[in-house]
Amino acid sequence: MADAPRVSPIIGLVVAVTAVSSGAILVRLSGAPSSIAAFYRVLFTTVPLAPIAVWRYRTQLAAITRRDLGFATLSGVALALHFAAWFESLAWTSVAASVTLVQAQPVFVALGAWLLLRERVTTRMAVGIAIAVAGMVAMSLGDLLGGVLVGPRPIYGNGLALFGAVMAAGYVLAGRSIRQRVALVPYVVVVYGICTLSLLAIVLLEGHSLTGYPPTEWALFLGLAVGPGLLGHTVVNWALAHLESSVVSVSLLGEPVGATLLAFVFLSEAPTLATLVGGAVVLGGITLTATGRGT
Repeated sequence: MADAPRVSPIIGLVVAVTAVSSGAILVRLSGAPSSIAAFYRVLFTTVPLAPIAVWRYRTQLAAITRRDLGFATLSGVALALHFAAWFESLAWTSVAASVTLVQAQPVFVALGAWLLLRERVTTRMAVGIAIAVAGMVAMSLGDLLGGVLVGPRPIYGNGLALFGAVMAAGYVLAGRSIRQRVALVPYVVVVYGICTLSLLAIVLLEGHSLTGYPPTEWALFLGLAVGPGLLGHTVVNWALAHLESSVVSVSLLGEPVGATLLAFVFLSEAPTLATLVGGAVVLGGITLTATGRGT
């Protein structure tokens, strides 16, 4: 662990989880295409970090090998697909369901590490994965069977959120070895730069305009970058230097809770009983998976 910081890491985590929880609400408030919101979210996060990377880490940037650049490309493309799928899911299902399902990343990281990297899955992790999957099924089908739906196509939206979780896991797995050799800022700039270009390609393929949006939309794009981006994930990465990774991982499960509360306050969106029960089961399974390594 690093030396004790001036600001408590716990306070930092509270700020980070609150900032990350606002992401789904900002996406919902935006009237722009989801890929546009995702593109500017990543672009506006990358731009202020790029000069720092060039100024302080130019040696590390120059030393990135072709192999590492290949994995960074995979990581950046996976992150772009994560953002594109998750932002789009919020147009079709409830905030509570979308944010809970996309937070299932640790489950897919564990499965991917077992399948691709031959990492051991402990009994606790296996139980956690099984519980999380059961919760996902309950959440996705419970509302449909009960006849109470939140969102125009919740099954489709839930599927997009799950795909976003799988892509987030791909982003983590592809970038895991690079992070052991490259400092945080240059790593983020390279991967986010590739992510930005990938999202730009998606925007152009979908035929959306990059300009012509009202000031409120630009404010929302900037809010997505400053809130969930810089104050959220950047502070989380800082907290990892001072707290156990399991503590940080589990704390991020506060995002679905925070996002659900914010959606109720600002969007008048109350989650259904199936979403609440299924979401609680999913979060329990994720907690077991995230804390089960080595047990």
